[in-house]
Amino acid sequence: MTSFDQARAAHAQGALARPALARHALAKINLFLHITGRRENGYHELDSLAIFAPAADRLYVERTGACGGHAILTLKGPFGDGLTAGEDNLVLRAVHALRATVADPAALPDLALVLDKRLPVASGIGGGSADAAAALRLAAAAWGLKKDGLAPIAATLGADVPVCLAQRPARMQGIGEILSPAPALPPCAILLVNPGVAVPTPVVFKAWKDSGAPFRPPARLPARWDDLDAMAADLRETENDLQPPAIALFPVIETVIEAIAAQPGCRIARMSGSGATCFGLFGTEDEAKAAARRLAVREWWTEAGALPDDTAF
Repeated sequence: MTSFDQARAAHAQGALARPALARHALAKINLFLHITGRRENGYHELDSLAIFAPAADRLYVERTGACGGHAILTLKGPFGDGLTAGEDNLVLRAVHALRATVADPAALPDLALVLDKRLPVASGIGGGSADAAAALRLAAAAWGLKKDGLAPIAATLGADVPVCLAQRPARMQGIGEILSPAPALPPCAILLVNPGVAVPTPVVFKAWKDSGAPFRPPARLPARWDDLDAMAADLRETENDLQPPAIALFPVIETVIEAIAAQPGCRIARMSGSGATCFGLFGTEDEAKAAARRLAVREWWTEAGALPDDTAF
């Protein structure tokens, strides 16, 4: 048995229980999402404002003692069941993509990673992309590589991975690869609710296309919002173009949005991405957490908290 095989066996038995490094993979929330066009290759062009919520997956790593730059992955957590930790997992693909850029990968320590999956899967909050971005940051730290080389790699892994790499609010355009600064956000809190249904993004996009909905122009945004009421008023001038087709396919999404909107202190409620996770913006963390407690009795997944600043995770 090789040293890497021994590390794999120890990892599977939980011997690597105290990882040296850890990163959070924050949930990405689309405050609005306009479909603005379609490229010749079939990809749709978007305009969206992405922010990051305090809900997160957690990724851990330990060097196994062997060398070669190989990686193994174990999944755990409330949403880890049913997922595969094979080579097609986006976390391992991210690590392999980073390894491929190193001149002498054989000198890199092997890595044992653990993904604590706490975000719902196929839920419109970029969980897989956030995990891949966290894997890039974590592997770079474990291997002593510079962070400034990660962005080009992130762009090869998926449209949402670049914005998840920085985990800062950003305007997303093109197919997600064109990033620009977001308006300055006021202090506020967010509530996330998922009714427990997985929503495949391609299915929702097909339903949008079949509906004959027109392309929408990019949103007009200010440089900053001084308070949440001003922010909510401007967001109400935007849409999530995928929300109507998602509701047509999964009517429970509308039930969730209505339930969030009815909570005291909620300024705006909407679906994120292609669903089914929906969000509400609140003036205070106490308001958002009180709403989460009230809605959790429906056996929905809920998370709430203040929007994290750039250094929170």
